[in-house]
Amino acid sequence: MTVILLTNCPTGLGGFLTRWLPEISAGVFIGNPSARIRDVLWDEVQQYASQGRALLAYTNEQGYTFRTHDHAWHPVDHEGLTLIRRPNSNTQPTPSGAKPGWSKVAKRRRFGKN
Repeated sequence: MTVILLTNCPTGLGGFLTRWLPEISAGVFIGNPSARIRDVLWDEVQQYASQGRALLAYTNEQGYTFRTHDHAWHPVDHEGLTLIRRPNSNTQPTPSGAKPGWSKVAKRRRFGKN
């Protein structure tokens, strides 16, 4: 079983994939091609996805595995177990230039100074 998810990709790429896999929902392609065809399709997806994101999930001897293209989350092999590495949320900038930490009002409330 093979599933390919496309997000924000050119429509021509979806048209190309419908030759091999039926589109069951917008940007979701599912089917059972051979491993060789699956790898060729994934190479085409990576080449033509441009600014979009793509995810390939397929079954193998150990259960399932997946590949990503241009996602913030990446699969990582940890002692034979595939885990997802998410980006560190602390690296995001604070909105509108606000300083990190407690505000003066929050400090007063916290320490009981009115």
